[in-house]
Amino acid sequence: MHIVSTILIAFIALLHIYILWFEMFAWTSRGPKIFRSFPKDLFEPTKSMAANQGLYNGFLAAGLIWSLLIKTHPWNLYIAIFFLSCVLIAGIYGAMTASKRILYVQTIPAALALIAVHVL
Repeated sequence: MHIVSTILIAFIALLHIYILWFEMFAWTSRGPKIFRSFPKDLFEPTKSMAANQGLYNGFLAAGLIWSLLIKTHPWNLYIAIFFLSCVLIAGIYGAMTASKRILYVQTIPAALALIAVHVL
């Protein structure tokens, strides 16, 4: 993979590791500061739901990291394309259903990485 693709994939993987940490371990402490429009009294009851979402984000990060560790071309590209596509689709859905901000945080970086993987 080209260096630009590698950097973008690594960035997205780190972002999803952060999301894993946030949703699994900091939902009730940092969540109210980040999601100000979400009622504060709902953070504790939704803690297990957020942790489940965090686990899925961890799987996305693991897949992206795996794609960086595979030395066999074109398999590293196939794995990267699959997991970047998953991130892209999750970002589109999240932007449509939860927050438009997800479009900028998750969807656009995944789209840029997918373009880089295909072009470079």
